[in-house]
Amino acid sequence: METTIQEQEMLAKTSEVINLLAEGKFIEAMENYLADDVQLFEGNNPAKVGKEFCLAEEQKLLDTVTAFHGYQIISGPAVKGDTTFYEAVMEFDTNDGTKHRFEQVVRTQWKDGKIVNERYYHA
Repeated sequence: METTIQEQEMLAKTSEVINLLAEGKFIEAMENYLADDVQLFEGNNPAKVGKEFCLAEEQKLLDTVTAFHGYQIISGPAVKGDTTFYEAVMEFDTNDGTKHRFEQVVRTQWKDGKIVNERYYHA
């Protein structure tokens, strides 16, 4: 099945986001690609709503990170309609001595070149 031009553009933007994440540039990725009224979901937790709130929450987490070991894509990205999907592994350490490894599928809905809704399914 062929992808539309819109779907190809979303795949390109998804790849740009992934490249920033792989470099540990989480804030830059969020500043560039989140819509002002974005909704971000961690698993089944309630949504974090709004770009500014999401940026503040991400910065709180990043302030605890002592070592970033990478963001590796396992599969994807794939696209269907206004939604992209990919599977990734992220690893980092925090200042409480915890080593974190998140295996996740990321489902992202796009509108006008911005992320409007994103959910991280963790294992």
